[in-house]
Amino acid sequence: MTIDQTKVVDFVNLDKTSTVVFLSISDHFVWDENEGEHLLLLQEKLNAYPEYITDGQLYTDFPQVKNKPTVIRFIEAYPISEQAQKFFDLAKAKLEKMGLQLKFRLLRSNENLPRGVAPALEPD
Repeated sequence: MTIDQTKVVDFVNLDKTSTVVFLSISDHFVWDENEGEHLLLLQEKLNAYPEYITDGQLYTDFPQVKNKPTVIRFIEAYPISEQAQKFFDLAKAKLEKMGLQLKFRLLRSNENLPRGVAPALEPD
């Protein structure tokens, strides 16, 4: 899944200690192309995530995550722009008021990777 599928939660997983639920948004778009449209897609995508939690669908789909802290995590393929940073800062403040956390991860680029091999995640 990607950010252009705005009504779909991309990934749900527990951390290694099974104490935190991560709902991840996968963003593979470059930031220097169509930044306004990119930000609108991210906003639409992000809006679907709290709804997925508050309407109970997360717990219907994954009952084992009930009562665990939830983190919404953006996984970015490319470094974000200044406007995107402002968006993330505003979104983070809004989500914190809802009892949710927002984190950001950047995929490490590595031009020497064989074709078809995904780069690793930068640590949180």
